[in-house]
Amino acid sequence: MASAAHRPQACPERGRGAARALAKLAMLALVTVAMTACVPRARRPAPLPTEPVPVTVAPERPSRLPADETRNRVAVLVPLSGSNAALGQSILNAANLALLDTGGQRIRITAYDTAGGAVPAANEALAEGSGLILGPLLAEDVRAVAPLARRENVPVIAFSNDTSVAGDGVYLMGITPAQSIRRVVAYARAQGVSRFGALVPTSVYGERASQAMIAAVEGAGGRLAGVQTFTPGAAAAAATRLNGQGQYDAVLIADGPRVALQALPVIRQRSPQPHLMATELWASEGNIGASTALRGTLFAAPSDGLFNQFRTRYRARYRANPFRLASLGYDAVLLTVRVAADWPVGRPFPERALRGADGFSGVDGAFRFGRDGLADRALEVRQVTATGTSVVSPAARGFN
Repeated sequence: MASAAHRPQACPERGRGAARALAKLAMLALVTVAMTACVPRARRPAPLPTEPVPVTVAPERPSRLPADETRNRVAVLVPLSGSNAALGQSILNAANLALLDTGGQRIRITAYDTAGGAVPAANEALAEGSGLILGPLLAEDVRAVAPLARRENVPVIAFSNDTSVAGDGVYLMGITPAQSIRRVVAYARAQGVSRFGALVPTSVYGERASQAMIAAVEGAGGRLAGVQTFTPGAAAAAATRLNGQGQYDAVLIADGPRVALQALPVIRQRSPQPHLMATELWASEGNIGASTALRGTLFAAPSDGLFNQFRTRYRARYRANPFRLASLGYDAVLLTVRVAADWPVGRPFPERALRGADGFSGVDGAFRFGRDGLADRALEVRQVTATGTSVVSPAARGFN
């Protein structure tokens, strides 16, 4: 779930330390690649930021982009108009920032607006010679674009977290509930928790969380007392049913803090009181420690350390705060720049490089893609405190 962007505000270029940290991260992606800017490609051009990155506006249809014999073309498919325009622009801005930080010359990125339809946007990108597609954002758009890209042997690195669209040339950058649940269950198991329960909403997200919980508990050598589903407003009733299934030491609530508060009075009836666990959804919640009942809750999510530094750089350039999902655009470009060092101009994208055992590093930490197209991510475990959250188990720095 995307978190809403904050109000735009001025921010002086005070983050030299942040700039150095991001520059170091960018250098891990590639040392020898020089900068080129994202090129907006849409019927209605996207609004430029207050302090714009150099932008070359591609000609309107039916003209095609000029031939480029020194750089490979990469398409960014995001909504630049309509209801999701702000999020799409934030992702595109982050992609531009990644190019500035890496200084890459082997790729040329062009943005295509998916608000008018992901299929025409993808067709245009492919017709103009894109060898890699970053995006789209929405699962239904990924599902529509995938066969078009597959036909042209062009991989898709999408910003969705819907696992049903992954595989066969489609790779997902989005954080999935399975990644978060697996990490927090493993941590709880290491702390001595052996019996688990779960409350999940009756939704696609809840169904995936349920499957992930079953697999995570089994993989960690624990025992699952039960999984109960609930409709909106009925979390307490689901907790009552779970209590009737047997003893559990920890319970996962695969929904936000407000839903957890509905179920907690019933859960706290157990003796000893079970530990509370949540999912990556809590990472975008503010002031969750204000409720004493929620303190101590464990959840796994990407580290905010580098994101906070990225946000400082983003605000200095664009005079606005980025959406939390903007990091996916930044990291996707870092990945592309790194692979571009071994991508001969005019040749197909070396897709095998996406599945390297060492993986990649970005604003959201270390990650690598499996053959199923899903990202294996190094997540940290946080605990809710009176002042917000604290890290109780840091994210691994890599996969070696």
